[in-house]
Amino acid sequence: MRVDRTDLPKPLDGVLVADFSRVLAGPLAAATLADLGARVVKVERPGAGDDTRSWGPPFAADGTAAYFDAANRSKYGLALDLSAPDDAEAARELTARADVLIENFRPGALAKYSLDPASSLAANPGLVHCSITGFGSGEGARLPGYDFVVQAVGGLMSITGEPGGPPLKAGVALVDVLTAKDATTAILAALRHRDRTGEGQHVEVNLLSSLLGSLVNQASGHLATGRDPAPMGNRHPSIAPYETLACRDGLLAVAVGNDRQFRALATALGAPELADDPRFATNPDRVVHRSELVKELEARLAADTPRGWTERLSAVSVPCGPVNTLSEAVEFASDLGLDPVVPVGADRVPQVRSPLRLSRTPVAEPTAPPRLDEHGTQLREWLAGPSDQPLPPHV
Repeated sequence: MRVDRTDLPKPLDGVLVADFSRVLAGPLAAATLADLGARVVKVERPGAGDDTRSWGPPFAADGTAAYFDAANRSKYGLALDLSAPDDAEAARELTARADVLIENFRPGALAKYSLDPASSLAANPGLVHCSITGFGSGEGARLPGYDFVVQAVGGLMSITGEPGGPPLKAGVALVDVLTAKDATTAILAALRHRDRTGEGQHVEVNLLSSLLGSLVNQASGHLATGRDPAPMGNRHPSIAPYETLACRDGLLAVAVGNDRQFRALATALGAPELADDPRFATNPDRVVHRSELVKELEARLAADTPRGWTERLSAVSVPCGPVNTLSEAVEFASDLGLDPVVPVGADRVPQVRSPLRLSRTPVAEPTAPPRLDEHGTQLREWLAGPSDQPLPPHV
């Protein structure tokens, strides 16, 4: 049972975030800061709001796309038309009071509103201004950045899919998610610097660089050899067996990372001699002879189902598991006591629980994403009042 710790201090208590971003990378970074206790004001266009409000189906009961809800929990909602003088002034006042500003406008686009990094830092020297772009603020500044395109031009598609098949994207907007995590890390580092010095700064992240930085061993292998890696389906280029293997009535994901684990696998399959076979004795041997190895393993795995093998192999510490659907994955996490889903109110889409666990300063329980301009009246009144007046709680 989860212990109620809502009264404990949060890591970012007292931090105010002005979220001018749209779609996924920026909003998800801001939502993560909200998880950590920051107060986040989401600024949207009047009328339409964030593009993802209409990215459906599926839609929530209030007509908002479930996509929007995935990245906008625990925020205040404020609609501002930056082309209107009064709204632009309110946006500048919000920036002057904020600790963090997150935006993903094209470089230079905010200058006409005096909300660009130079202007915002001049007005608020302690501000952490985070700009998220697709391809940086140099030669790539003119290019619109969408996750799908970056997966293509950034090389991820070229290594995703089956050998000889078409390039494939990941099953989720993975580059946006990775960029959100990079943005969050950079913002927290900049806040730490401000704690020491009082100085704010301009933080920049871009989707292409976040993707390239996430290709880890594939990128390192390319830099070491000069060769482009190719798609290998569910196989790993440097480890075997590290893939899905056919069982009775399904597939089993097996991730054998060392020779001890392989010996345990071979023994559990009733074939301990495989661990002494010169073709399979070490990981480099197994990689070279992967095709023969898979035949040997699948011939024995055919005796049971993925779930049956999962129980038997997990008992001897062989990393493995069935290929679950998303509903099965949520059920699995629940069975492990991870409480993966959090309700946020009647007729609202539940939220996936934050993966962060802090013993002294736990994350905040999420609240429902804001409806468009849901807190507009109270926020405009607050911005028109004294600058030292605290931001009122959600009403």
